[in-house]
Parts: sequence; structure tokens; C-alpha cells
Amino acid sequence: MFEAFADWLVYDIAGIESSAFGLALHFFVMDVTKIFILISLVIYIMGFLRALLRPERVRDFVRNRGNITSRLFAVGLGAVTPFCSCSSVPLFIAFVEARIRLGVTLSFLIASPMINEMAVIILGAVIGWKLTFIYVATGLTIAFVGGFFLELFKPERWVEDYVWQIHMGETAKLAEDKSLRSRHEFAFGELKSIVKRIWKYVLIGVGIGSLFHGYLPNDLVATYAGDGSVLSVIIAVLIGIPLYSDAVSIIPVAEVLLAKGVALGTVLAFMMAVATLSLPEMFILRKVIKVPLLVLFASYLAVAFIFVGVLFNAIYIN
Repeated sequence: MFEAFADWLVYDIAGIESSAFGLALHFFVMDVTKIFILISLVIYIMGFLRALLRPERVRDFVRNRGNITSRLFAVGLGAVTPFCSCSSVPLFIAFVEARIRLGVTLSFLIASPMINEMAVIILGAVIGWKLTFIYVATGLTIAFVGGFFLELFKPERWVEDYVWQIHMGETAKLAEDKSLRSRHEFAFGELKSIVKRIWKYVLIGVGIGSLFHGYLPNDLVATYAGDGSVLSVIIAVLIGIPLYSDAVSIIPVAEVLLAKGVALGTVLAFMMAVATLSLPEMFILRKVIKVPLLVLFASYLAVAFIFVGVLFNAIYIN
């Protein structure tokens, strides 16, 4: 129905021909409509369900579980919360204050910006559920393994001193309002807050995807990025580092790259790098962790994304 709406608006109402500009505009209208409708529905539903979940409940649950269970929960929590790296840092501090293992906290920090329920639903709608499952499974694996790997280096010594000194205290006990009105108000507030924070990045991401879709020649993409070589994957990761976007906003770009013939693994590596390894995120994380841990964190992610890209290129090309 989104494609039909774009057909009607661009070709019938506006009378624009199916030129490069027409194709770009059609893609922009179709994806903006699709993404914002899906985002609004998913944020509201998840906000409604999370209306009574207080932060101390999450911390207590993780703190009182075993090593493997707590890591699985942290990765799962990161996957179902619509946090970018900016909003993940406060919860990182809360986990540290609660004396949760730092490896568990780092697993959450990897999973949270890379995967969330909005990205999963939108990704499934635009590129199919098989590729979406691959993206989610590899992302969760990277986050889970990353916590164990980074913990081997005793990263506690590289957390900024002021973070350890923060004592947030017990959250004030609020009366639990279980009414439908209360949950609706919370969910609608979440919807307004998150959409206000990400709408610009969605438009930018769709805009870039539209330009690629309308103007980028297929043979050019196939020549330089479609061969699935190790170099193409490394270049994709390096290109993703200066960019800043959440997992939702980068989906339109990934959709076009796949349509232009770029190998699956290369696109996966690019998406993960943009969502989790961007320079803005590194600047934000520097506020709470020291340079050695920041370098180790970024290096692990870069190597992991390159490995994922090369592996899936080998599987799906061969």
C-alpha cells in the first residue's frame, strides 16, 4: 500500500515522469510513509507495555542472575529498547553504579544501538525476514561475545573515576497506576519524544537512499562495492565510521545498496558500523570510559563487523 500511495502522489497527482528524479522522489515518498507509520505503531505499543517498568527493576533483575543469564538478558534488553548511543550512556552509568559486571554492561552497550524492535520490523518490511533474521542473529552474537572478550582485559580500570563514585540511590517508590489512561499517556509521550529525536535522521537516511536509488548507476556500484571482496567490506566499515544514524535511519540506504547489487555481507557490515561504531558515539562514550577501553571497544567492533561481512559474502556469493 505504501508503493501504491507513492505511485498516486508522484506519478498521478504531481505528474512526474519515471525519470531518475521521479524514481528518487517515488522512493522517498514510499519509504518515509512506511517508516514513520511503522515507527509510530511500534513505539506506542512497546511504550504501552513498558509503562510500569521502573529502572531499578531492570537493574535488580540483572544483578541477581547468573553470569550467562544476566548477559543474555542485557543483550535482549538492548535489542528491545529504542536507544541510540546517546541514551544508552545513562543506563551504562546506572549498571556500573549497581555493580553489575562490566562485561554484561558492555554487551548491552553494543546491542542497544545496533538492534531494536523498530529496526527489526522495518527491516523485515523492506528487505525481507530472512535477511532481517541474519542481521539480528549476527548482531546479538557480536554483543554477547563482545562482553566476554572485553572482560578479559579487566576493563574496570578504564572506566572514568567519577562514574564509580556516582550513587544514584533508591528510586523513589511511585504509586503504580495501572489504568489504561496512564499507560496511554506514557506511550504517547514516548512516541513524541523518540520521533522528535530521530525524525531528521530518518529523512536524511531516506534522502540518501533516494539519491542512490535514482541516480547511482548499477554498474558503478557493482564494480567498486558489489564484488564482495575483503577490501569492499573494510571500505564499507570505514565509510560507516564518520556517519551517525540509528538502526532505523540506515535501513533505506541498505535497501538501495542491496538493490544495486552490493553484496549482502558488505551491506551488513556497513549497517552495523553506522549504527554502533560512528565517531559521534565514540565521543559520547569517551565521557564515561578512558581511551584504552574506547580503542579496545571500537577495535573489537570493527574486526567483528569485517568478519561478519566477509563470512556472509563467502556464503551468499559462493
